Amino acid sequence: MNIEIEYIARAFYDAHEDAQLWDCEPEIIKEEFRSFAREAIRLLAQHEAGAPFADMAPELSKAA
Repeated sequence: MNIEIEYIARAFYDAHEDAQLWDCEPEIIKEEFRSFAREAIRLLAQHEAGAPFADMAPELSKAA
């Protein structure tokens, strides 16, 4: 498990209005938030490489 992904996933989860205890959630819910975390890291890396966020808009709608 990548600890960076896990921390970001937990932060996204905690920001969710219906958030309960992360450790009590089923693995399928955790994996959904890990997927969001991986996508956020990927988009940030693209941005840092020089791609403006506006160019990534179609990708953002797929992630949501």
